[in-house]
Amino acid sequence: MSTASTRPPLPPFTRESATQKVRLAEDGWNSRDPEKVSLAYTLDTQWRNRVEFVSNRQEAKEFLTRKWKKELEYRLIKELWTFADNRIAVRYAYEWHDDSGNWFRSYGNENWEFGEDGLMQRRFACINDMPITEAERKFRWPLGRRPDDHPGLSELGL
Repeated sequence: MSTASTRPPLPPFTRESATQKVRLAEDGWNSRDPEKVSLAYTLDTQWRNRVEFVSNRQEAKEFLTRKWKKELEYRLIKELWTFADNRIAVRYAYEWHDDSGNWFRSYGNENWEFGEDGLMQRRFACINDMPITEAERKFRWPLGRRPDDHPGLSELGL
């Protein structure tokens, strides 16, 4: 059961619970709601995202606010890579466009570490951006949660 002090699924992770945690993270980020998403992180969360470093939940919220003001029509797919105990590694891709209408597909990997309460303590992200044309887009569901029947990264050959 989830309380204000826990965020299931909780570590140690099984394949099923790690996969569920990854999908919940994907769903949260696809909401593009910085307040909601920031609540998945500890008050003293530590991030490295490209060359930006975040050292608490408030900074994470501010980072996400800036991100989604820049990365318009953001759609994300995450996929479990591996897991052990309280750690999960994912690979992901997301598509977005800038305010000039230039489309990008951003590819990356993240390493996550969770506290016993299921909140993310540490997040390390490596990301590469590839310009794409609008016609090359693969993530075309309505903004928000990826539909359950939409292919994942492996099925899309990404």
